[in-house]
Amino acid sequence: MEVISFVALASGLIIGMGAIGACIGIGIMGSKYLESAARQPELMGELQTKMFLLVGLIDASFIIGTGVALWFATANPFLAQIANLPK
Repeated sequence: MEVISFVALASGLIIGMGAIGACIGIGIMGSKYLESAARQPELMGELQTKMFLLVGLIDASFIIGTGVALWFATANPFLAQIANLPK
């Protein structure tokens, strides 16, 4: 029973920390994009393309982490090892 509670805690931490990291990273990158676009408006189109590409990659890493956390929460591979322990 202890393992199930630790898996739930770990899943929550993976999702929560991933969301916080992604939000902070996208926020910092967005602010830097606005600063650079204000300094050099002629590069705004090129910078916007690169920024949206990176936003997609950051979001993809968060979604992958969420998928792994939910996989552990629903189909826990560690329960089979616990069932085989001698009592």
